[in-house]
This record gives sequence, C-alpha cells and structure tokens, in this order.
Amino acid sequence: MPAHFNRAMKIFSRCRVFLAIAAALALASCEELAEQRFGGFLPGGTTAGGYWRGDHVSGRPKIVVQVSEQRAYFYKGKRVVGTSTVSTGKRGFDTPPGHYHVIEKDKNHVSSEFGDYVNPAGDVIKSNIDVRKDSQPAGTHFDGARMPYFLRFNGGYGMHAGYVPRFRASHGCIRLPARMARHFYENATEDTPVIVRE
Repeated sequence: MPAHFNRAMKIFSRCRVFLAIAAALALASCEELAEQRFGGFLPGGTTAGGYWRGDHVSGRPKIVVQVSEQRAYFYKGKRVVGTSTVSTGKRGFDTPPGHYHVIEKDKNHVSSEFGDYVNPAGDVIKSNIDVRKDSQPAGTHFDGARMPYFLRFNGGYGMHAGYVPRFRASHGCIRLPARMARHFYENATEDTPVIVRE
C-alpha cells in the first residue's frame, strides 16, 4: 500500500476523532461543561444552575419567578441573595402569573396527581401521567412523583426540586435544581411572597 495512502488514512482517522469531540462540545452547553468540571459548583458559591449567597443575610424573604427568563430570584429584604434556573409549566399547563404566598412547606412531598402507573414488580407501565386524565391500566397502581423541598403557593402549584431542562416542561409547578430548591426551601417561611411574572 503506498505511503501517501497510509498517511491519508491516519489523518482521516484523527479528523474523525476531532470532529466527534467538537460535535460533543457544541451540543453541550457552557453550564453543563462547567457543572461537569466543578462538580456543579463554580468559584464564589455559584452553581451552574444559579447561585446562593444568603446564608448570613437578614431581611424578609421574597421569591420572584420570571417565566420568560425561566429563572427564579430569592430576595432577603431588597437584596437578591440567590438565583436559579427553573422549568415552569409547559403550554396547556402554564404556571399562572400572579402574587401569592407560601401556604405550605413539605420537604418530602409526593404528588397525588402526577406520577407513573407501575405494576406489582415495580416496572413503569405508563409514565408521566395525570390521574385526572390518564386511564389506569389493569393490574397497576399509581406511584406519585417525588417533589422534594416543596413550597406550595397556589392550590396545587408549588416550587420543588426536579428535572430542569432549558424550557417549560412541568405540569404547572416551578422546578428547580435540587441544590437550589434546598436553599429556597430552607430560607422561605410560610407566608413568604411568591411573585410569578410572565
């Protein structure tokens, strides 16, 4: 086999590896790369999903959610001490804008409406269901979705830890990354104002 052909094949193989790495980097966001590199925490107490700097700050708590930004802001007094990425209600399940207050805190909340239908062996037969709309297959039982660090603010609506893609994906609740949900939960009191803005 000619030497120039062997060299061309080696270059082609290296290019394929380089292109695969470049494609992976292009598909990953800066936040995801930062989270992998720093284990979710960046210098100065910042995380890839937001930051918390309110542990030694006093002032009345308040939470403001900007749906258009998919971000939540935690205030103590007039000072923003924490911010987080969120995922609010998808179309048809929109998180209602308005002025509310925390009416219940439940660290280990389990949904009575959303979850999965599972069989006796624990296999998920039908996932991400709404018991009010989705029929239950025979021989299954309802397994409610876990919603840790739940702050109820309006009927069935609340803020809690959960899956946070970069778009609206919930059934109306406001999902936060677990580490940020914990900060919000631990620093909010019942009656904390919650303002949801489009």
